[in-house]
Amino acid sequence: MTRLAIFDCDGTLVDSQSSIVSAMAAALRAENQPPLPRAAVLGIVGLSIVEAVAALLPHADPATHRRVAQAYKDAFHAQRGRGEVHEPLYAGIVDALDRLTADGWQLGVATGKSDRGLALCLAHHGLTDRFVTLQTADRHPSKPHPSMLELAMADAGATPADTVMIGDTHYDIAMGRAAGVATVGVTWGYHDTALLIAAGATHIATHPDQLVPLLAAATATATPETA
Repeated sequence: MTRLAIFDCDGTLVDSQSSIVSAMAAALRAENQPPLPRAAVLGIVGLSIVEAVAALLPHADPATHRRVAQAYKDAFHAQRGRGEVHEPLYAGIVDALDRLTADGWQLGVATGKSDRGLALCLAHHGLTDRFVTLQTADRHPSKPHPSMLELAMADAGATPADTVMIGDTHYDIAMGRAAGVATVGVTWGYHDTALLIAAGATHIATHPDQLVPLLAAATATATPETA
């Protein structure tokens, strides 16, 4: 039996909110779009970038969505070049990954980041070799489409019954449900507990040190539980 724990990145492994908000603000300015509240920008974290911009600017046309999305990528890249990207790991994440690995879990990532963005983030924290599968927005439809999880399971040789999706947004939870896997919503990220439960989270974790017991139990119940 292969047990597979798949993590979202932004808001689950790392706290990248300051970089995301500042890059989006720069992208909106570059395309002469009005500024948006911080909460609105954080609310779409998890979607692929074009879909995220479309959600933020529902009255704009698709060409505008694509231009703002490219401006966002350019702004984020420029921030990284200036050494201004701030993506610290959440406290307790490394220990949780260590404990899960010791407990026999294989680990993966499914994220709205690009291949390049995820690779740089994981390399910065020395985590690249922890994961057997890395799925990004570059090669899949946006969450909540289940494509990322389906390929991750194929990579690891896991089945839905032995796989858990861990994420901080209702997009993560909806993707997990679409793929038929158990889900753990985490409260240290960008969407609140009510949204995670409404999306169908199997369990709710309030701290990374709760992940090991929750993942062990996650496939045994469909009733949301808070550790």
